[in-house]
Amino acid sequence: MDKDLLEKLRKIERLYAGATTAGEKEAAADAMARITRRLQETVRTEAAIEYKFTLTDAWSKKLFIALLRRYSLRPYRYARQRRTTVMVRVPRSFVDQTLWPEFLELSAVLKNYLDEMTEQVIRQGIHEDAAEEDVVSGEYLD
Repeated sequence: MDKDLLEKLRKIERLYAGATTAGEKEAAADAMARITRRLQETVRTEAAIEYKFTLTDAWSKKLFIALLRRYSLRPYRYARQRRTTVMVRVPRSFVDQTLWPEFLELSAVLKNYLDEMTEQVIRQGIHEDAAEEDVVSGEYLD
């Protein structure tokens, strides 16, 4: 896997863990433990509520579920809910201050990486011109 991508993901994790010194910033395991402790403390003082997240694609859903599981949260969905729906019981402050902002940043980094890799594969394996289609004026006829 791309080392730069992994380092970007670790930096985001350290940011949401509240790393403050250079030594802390070097330890991804410490960052994760800090976030987990914060979640455990929040659960003791704030009731968990059921959240419904509707994600846009399979990649986002996989990332979000992995993030939930990292923090020992149980993702689920009810029968007949769309496959892009993820339910979880979690305190509101953890969602607002950590979970959702971290997911958005991780998602942006991963999307950018996947876009770059897709373009590279297309250029090397299919055609070197991976530019968008031309936009022409005129009337669209189906």
